[in-house]
Amino acid sequence: MNTKLKCLLLDDELPGLTYLKMLCEQIPELEIVKTYNNPEKLLQDIPILDFDLLISDIEMPGIDGLHLAETLQGKLVVFCTAYKEYAAEAFNIDAVDYITKPVKLERLQKAISKAVERFEKPDAAKKFMQLNTDKGKTLLYFNKIQYIKTAISDSRDKSVLLVDGSFLNLKNVKFDTLLKELPEADFCRINKKEIISVKAIKFFNHNEIVLHHTEENAKNVTLILSETYRSDFLKKVKL
Repeated sequence: MNTKLKCLLLDDELPGLTYLKMLCEQIPELEIVKTYNNPEKLLQDIPILDFDLLISDIEMPGIDGLHLAETLQGKLVVFCTAYKEYAAEAFNIDAVDYITKPVKLERLQKAISKAVERFEKPDAAKKFMQLNTDKGKTLLYFNKIQYIKTAISDSRDKSVLLVDGSFLNLKNVKFDTLLKELPEADFCRINKKEIISVKAIKFFNHNEIVLHHTEENAKNVTLILSETYRSDFLKKVKL
């Protein structure tokens, strides 16, 4: 891999920042431009900085990492934090990855590989697939999908729950075909009849997955995680 990402590091705790810098220095794809322990100072310097990637903590005094990341136009972001509860918000702002502390080199390398892939293909997160529906052809954007399930009316068809709460009926398409088109890091099959977007997950355990989406009775959609697909799912969502 020849691509080198110009990288900023941000953590308000100096021991954590020093440790993160030490790990990053072992990753050939990274070129560390500057390190910061003050998010407001980084924000002030952004206009004069040349960088591709920010690796940042989230809970910090002044401005937190999530709000800081939202101000960065066209930059990649990886979060490293001690708190798991911000994961959904991080992926909602299209973070490359979300790592919980203590950070391990192997886990950080995995995140950087994802960042390099997105850097080399900047339009990857905006891709769509063209499919047949019961109303004609459509361009289905990946970031609009919450989950896909086998249609009740015909098992050859699939129903897609979109982020706006509406459903789209896909005609005569197999799950294997959909999985080949969908970004592997963002979607996962959870049973014989359903594929979900990782961003749609609110809670999960070894048997069930609860989505952010609520039904008409105000209860969150709950899906079954089958034993066949459990291992792959847990690997994908492991923080």
